[in-house]
Amino acid sequence: MYYFASDVHLGTGDEQTSRRTEQRFVKWLDAVSRDADAIFLVGDIFDFWFEYGRVIPKGFSRTLGKLSELTDKGVEIHFFIGNHDMWSRDYLEKECGVKIHFTPRKMTLAGKQIFIAHGDNMNIKDKPMLRLMNAGFRSKILRILFSWLVHPDLALKFGQWWSNTSRKSHTKDYITDSSLGFLIDYARDYKNQNPDTDYVLFGHMHYAHDYDKDGLRVLFMSDWQQDKPTYAQLDNEGNFSLKTFDQ
Repeated sequence: MYYFASDVHLGTGDEQTSRRTEQRFVKWLDAVSRDADAIFLVGDIFDFWFEYGRVIPKGFSRTLGKLSELTDKGVEIHFFIGNHDMWSRDYLEKECGVKIHFTPRKMTLAGKQIFIAHGDNMNIKDKPMLRLMNAGFRSKILRILFSWLVHPDLALKFGQWWSNTSRKSHTKDYITDSSLGFLIDYARDYKNQNPDTDYVLFGHMHYAHDYDKDGLRVLFMSDWQQDKPTYAQLDNEGNFSLKTFDQ
């Protein structure tokens, strides 16, 4: 079995809410690890994550410990960077044994070709300000300057404020099936260029949906701020489906 989750946004809300979300996520990791060939974390696992050379954000000890425990047992875990944890470096890989992917990629799993991406920074040609902002935040020079010039306490305070503002802006309108159109269009273009693609998997939109039309299958996972989040499962026969985690 292969399992996929996204948009946990650890650190969101007050201390009690954040702890509850983390406990829910750790229980899910425990549950799926029992028969997992691999676990895929498809972006925005943290609401804000920034790595200095010797400093990481405070908290998330249950998650980091569980990831380390599972990889020590031989469970393969992949982490795809999202727009809220784009400033990751190599801590999760070196300390927790997680395989980090900084860009989307197509992978062969259970005999199927699957394109996996968080979903941010895609099909935004008509949004110049968003393109400019994304380019700035992904700049290595900006990241280096930020880490050299800004004290970690101030950096994390700013990052948490920015992440909160970004998340609220992203979800201010009610998400519907039609809201996913720009990513479905991206998936369609990708499949036209890569016709052997069987599935496309996204997070980012905080909205669970299974699009299956005209030979194109695109799955979207929900966020984890709800009591019963939606994740994706690929069985060993190559069947993809969305599942609800009800602890």
